[in-house]
Amino acid sequence: MSSNAAQDDDPINDKPMPLIEHLMELRTRLLWSIGAFALAFAVCYYFSRSIYGFLAAPLANALFEHGGGDRRMIFTALYEAFFTYLKVAFFGAVFFSFPMWATQLWLFIAPGLYRSEKRAIMPFLVASPFLFVAGAALAYYFIFPLAWHFFISFETPAGAGTVPIQLEAKVSEYLSLVMHMILAFGIAFQMPVLLTLLVKVGILNVDSLRKGRRYAIVGMFVVAAIITPPDIISQVGLAVPLILLYEISILAARWMAPKPPAE
Repeated sequence: MSSNAAQDDDPINDKPMPLIEHLMELRTRLLWSIGAFALAFAVCYYFSRSIYGFLAAPLANALFEHGGGDRRMIFTALYEAFFTYLKVAFFGAVFFSFPMWATQLWLFIAPGLYRSEKRAIMPFLVASPFLFVAGAALAYYFIFPLAWHFFISFETPAGAGTVPIQLEAKVSEYLSLVMHMILAFGIAFQMPVLLTLLVKVGILNVDSLRKGRRYAIVGMFVVAAIITPPDIISQVGLAVPLILLYEISILAARWMAPKPPAE
């Protein structure tokens, strides 16, 4: 089959445009993305107290179970609570406006791709947000309760000749820790997408993934130790799912790997 015939079977749905029109289209896509972020930021700031309450719920439940019904969180600077709510709004706006960013980016680059390239990229675009949400949900619903119980267990009650040690978490520090862990788990769960894409383009292959399994396991525990708090619960809670995702990546890479041409 000639190259012209192959291009006819795999067309590009694009039309020639001068540079100024491409820049105008890029400007339009950016405006839509910025507008979506600004709207999401305004809505998230309005509900920032509720969003922060949702993020603080695992800590509140852990404190309540340890007999702290009247416990509190503190801030030590006049502006700390205000900037904390701004961070909450920014974090929520990035999360909720991401689909609009991704859509506008896809609409900008998709016309310049072949049909086969679109079919190859589409599964990764669909899987990526689901994996991020899965990682964030694992951190929120499983890791946070266990880790917070572990840290609170080091409190020391008042006794004869002892000074009590009691947790009074700062709102800004708690938010930074929660955001860091949610992003770390969400990004770490992108590993199947990355590895499968590398196999798809020919940089890696299934055999190299299988042979490097033992090194990958060690690397996952090292990464988990770096990006999570210094407790065994968070580190194992991230490393074990990453190992499972690595095995899933091998299966997905085997399915998505380019097939050898038929003789």
